[in-house]
Amino acid sequence: MDYELQFSQYNEHSILIEWPKIIDENILKSILKSKKSVIEFYSKLKVEVINTYSSILVIYDHAIDNFNDRLFELKSIFDDQNSDVMLESRLWEIPVCYDREFGIDLSTISSEKKLSISEIIELHTAAIYTVYFIGFLPGFLYLGGLHPKLHFNRKNKPSLNIKKGAVAIGGQQTGIYPQDSPGGWHLIGETPIELFNASQQTPCSILAGDRIKFYSVNKNTFLDIKKRAENSTYQLKQIPSNA
Repeated sequence: MDYELQFSQYNEHSILIEWPKIIDENILKSILKSKKSVIEFYSKLKVEVINTYSSILVIYDHAIDNFNDRLFELKSIFDDQNSDVMLESRLWEIPVCYDREFGIDLSTISSEKKLSISEIIELHTAAIYTVYFIGFLPGFLYLGGLHPKLHFNRKNKPSLNIKKGAVAIGGQQTGIYPQDSPGGWHLIGETPIELFNASQQTPCSILAGDRIKFYSVNKNTFLDIKKRAENSTYQLKQIPSNA
């Protein structure tokens, strides 16, 4: 599917390319294929390419001397792009403990949405979520695919200290806080795994375009996985596939 793209100079070092401003898996695939083509084209240069729901930002390691030349270059990359480019995608299975100790906002969501807590957990674990991009915090996954029954507005007053690993709902999204942080999402559980580790060669193993499946674990299993994760003896389950 072809999209009408907007190219603009973002600052002296970068160019912004924008797709229609909607959350859509077909747009995500188009963005990720374009991102891959740009990275391959500039393989001998220091260029960073960052994507969001509906855009990519191409950041050069030097000031852009001639914006029109770079713009023509990028448009040529997009025009020559192979539509059959295959994207790597993996399905990650992430354990979550939904005990009240961690899911401190489950009762609020249950009352407001007229759902039992077991129904909330069932709906949350039934979906397969798509990772659209990573941002806000290093390793924070923006996930699409939350069941409409679980859509819930962010808090009017953000919490000052949400624990690392907290699983939460905000608006039409669900996500995991990768480190202690303020935040305005409603907490429904906690995962014992670590999503971001700056000391590792690949700080965040999960990438845009991957998929996430949550599964429920009890408190004892949570503590066991947490201990193994801290000792680097726990491996996330993943299933490779083509997007």
